[in-house]
Amino acid sequence: MQREVLRGKIHRATVTEANLEYEGSLTVDVELMEAAGLAPYERIDVYDVTNGSRFSTYLIEGTRHSGVICVNGAAAHLARAGDRVIITGYGLATEAEIKGHRPRVVLVDERNRIRQVLHESTGALVP
Repeated sequence: MQREVLRGKIHRATVTEANLEYEGSLTVDVELMEAAGLAPYERIDVYDVTNGSRFSTYLIEGTRHSGVICVNGAAAHLARAGDRVIITGYGLATEAEIKGHRPRVVLVDERNRIRQVLHESTGALVP
């Protein structure tokens, strides 16, 4: 049996813009994507810490070192610039793989610059 497990996340990033007119997706600074082990066009879930909304979409690479987190298309109704979000990617793992699995957790500052990359969740709240 396989289970769906967290592979990587960008924790409490700040939305920099919302673009209702774009066809859809989430644009993320490619440096953040790479640090979390996330790929372009990968399906991801987004949890808006500010307003409680949740949605699924896919990733588009944003300019490296830009700090961009742009919510595009219909999801722009669910998140606004300044909102704090958690961006998550999941994968399938066997029972044997789960035992040693540790997701990548990317902690960022208020400008979406990487502060730290962990290889497991600490369970601690990050301000």
